[in-house]
Amino acid sequence: MNVKTVRNAVALLEAEGLVTPVRRRGTVVRQQPPMRRLGVERYSKQKWKYGDLVAFAADREASGQAWKPTDQTQSVAQVGADAEIAQAFEIEPGTPVYERARLVKDGDQPTHTLTSYYLPKDVENTPLVDPTPGPAERGGGFAVLTLQGLVPDHITESFHARMPTPDEIEQLDLPAGEPVMILQRRTYTADEH
Repeated sequence: MNVKTVRNAVALLEAEGLVTPVRRRGTVVRQQPPMRRLGVERYSKQKWKYGDLVAFAADREASGQAWKPTDQTQSVAQVGADAEIAQAFEIEPGTPVYERARLVKDGDQPTHTLTSYYLPKDVENTPLVDPTPGPAERGGGFAVLTLQGLVPDHITESFHARMPTPDEIEQLDLPAGEPVMILQRRTYTADEH
């Protein structure tokens, strides 16, 4: 077989995320652990009320992947709502909202990012606007909102895959050809629709 043909085939497999070059080992088939995604039970109050599991950790546990985040960095800033966030909150674009962005790692490997948006009146002086990691150990955002009298009642989600941006490739240390999964969740209280 022609060396150029082999290199082109390996490059194609790498671009599709099926193999990964490993220094001093060559190219190896990427592990693709199964991921079981729970349905509505991933948001069950029993999972977060007492600080047991937040939704993404419940999914990993259901997939047989014992997981405890070893590192979570986050930033919290007040930003002007873009058009999408403004529509979700039914506010004018540019209205101040809190943006809470986190990078979560399992060991040294980044696993995902999370970005949440909150109205200042709902989260002022709570752990959700403290840039120090912590609310996940206290049940996550749902538990903090419940203490504010904003009990989560129902949720809508959209879920899709796309190729990552250059910033996401760097932040998540992604190999060539690796798509990212985008989960967008909106959480409502009983009197919201």
